[in-house]
Amino acid sequence: MNILFRGGRVFTAKGDFAEAVLVRDGMIAAVGAERELARLAGGPGAADTVDLDGGLLVPGFTDAHLHPVQAGLERARCDLSEIFGLDEYLAKVADYAAKNRDKVWIDGGGWDMSAFPGGLPHRSQLDFLDRPAYLIQRDHHAAWVNSRALELAGITSDTPDPADGRIERDPDGTPSGVLHEGAMDLVGLLTPRPTAEDMEAALSDAENHLFSLGITGWQDAIVGSYAGSDDQLPAYLSAARSGRLRARVVGALWWDRTRGLDQIDDLVERRASAEGLDRFAATSVKIMQDGITENFTAATLEPYCLCGGTGLSYVDPHDLKTYVRELDRLGFQVHFHAIGERAVRETLDSLEGTDPGNRHHIAHLQIIEPSDVPRFAALGVTANLQPLWATHHAQMDELTLPYLGEPRSSWQYPFADLLAHGTRICAGSDWPVSNADPLQGMHVAVNRTEPGGSVHADYPTAQQPFLPGQRIDLATAMTAYTAGSAWINRSPAGVVEAGRPADLVVLDRDPFALPPEKIWTTGVRMTFVAGEPVYQRAGS
Repeated sequence: MNILFRGGRVFTAKGDFAEAVLVRDGMIAAVGAERELARLAGGPGAADTVDLDGGLLVPGFTDAHLHPVQAGLERARCDLSEIFGLDEYLAKVADYAAKNRDKVWIDGGGWDMSAFPGGLPHRSQLDFLDRPAYLIQRDHHAAWVNSRALELAGITSDTPDPADGRIERDPDGTPSGVLHEGAMDLVGLLTPRPTAEDMEAALSDAENHLFSLGITGWQDAIVGSYAGSDDQLPAYLSAARSGRLRARVVGALWWDRTRGLDQIDDLVERRASAEGLDRFAATSVKIMQDGITENFTAATLEPYCLCGGTGLSYVDPHDLKTYVRELDRLGFQVHFHAIGERAVRETLDSLEGTDPGNRHHIAHLQIIEPSDVPRFAALGVTANLQPLWATHHAQMDELTLPYLGEPRSSWQYPFADLLAHGTRICAGSDWPVSNADPLQGMHVAVNRTEPGGSVHADYPTAQQPFLPGQRIDLATAMTAYTAGSAWINRSPAGVVEAGRPADLVVLDRDPFALPPEKIWTTGVRMTFVAGEPVYQRAGS
């Protein structure tokens, strides 16, 4: 089957644009002038034609950090991610409970910290329910529970905080109904477990949603049991072996921070279980080194303003070096979560002397102490960016900036500085923590303002650029979401050139021809994987 893409421009992710693309048997056969490619196709009628209609053809996007199975499960439960504010949350919870009277628990998630004073909801707000409730925060670093859930878990004022988490408490010591980080498991593990069919359905739903956004590959940032979620590996293996998985996926196997080197053999065995599969590999290991700034669990060098404390390093830095060197020796890629500047430094320290060929990367990178910025390129470490967070929005202005203070607030999301030092970058969304749409992320990377239509678009300072000196250009941002993230996954896709798989996306307009503040208006008309259409917008 031949397909000729014509009638617009082609972004190749190689630093240039082309006029047309010819696909033959699922592979890109030629890239160049439309007239020449029409001749190569065999003349009129020899190839199906996709008219770009003035839009832009781009490589399929690869999201380098997201959680699709968890997202699919949450979409099927009480999903709060598309609404904002306590009244809307409670109305949705009440409606969900009324429509699901047979459910023993009310579970789901997607609530935004900035909807609550101090970022903290309260158990009493959910005590109207006749059942226990467990609702995961949008960032997946906390859970909101009601009194019934605390009672079932046996959590009282005498319950100690786990080493890797915190039970939020009222002034008299009574648990308030918010569980941070490792404390989430105290209730989360009591909720009903999804069946294998539930997990596979969640993966399928997530894949279809991602295809609608032009995402043809991804790295699942936690494949394992974490924060009350079950292991996703069986769902991936089943989908890949049966051919149901069409995207190109790498799973980052979860590093259990309650264990040490004794888990290495398990990781090797889990990696081997996916060997030989066409669309899935389990070649990365995810290490979460700290939490997030908003609940003061991100690891910082100096105490937080107003509240004190320097956050949590989930893995002892000395042990971390030992673990990373062994994973590197065994050929694993290490995929880090690091938000605070101390966590960034600890992860960089652990990567000293490792093999850059294993393509290690550090995700999120909210705060980087300036002297550590050049170390990424020097060590051959890729910066895995989640650009959508780098704006003025309620969570940033009300819950982050007051507790970071200066100069630390000005060290956030230093995309331009990383690039200036020659750092390789890739990009992702952290979905369902935030919107999975790569074009929204590109809009923020270029403008450092909230995209129109976002939940915070009308926030008073949403259109005031956040640290505008760290903006990057659209070509660089789009390359990060295509060639950059495909490289991290060792995917053969991500670039439009002959001999590559025809993982391609037709955009409904050319964002390079738009004013920068309108990039967010770009949408996806069609998505192809290996030349096969996997998404087509109604009416296209």
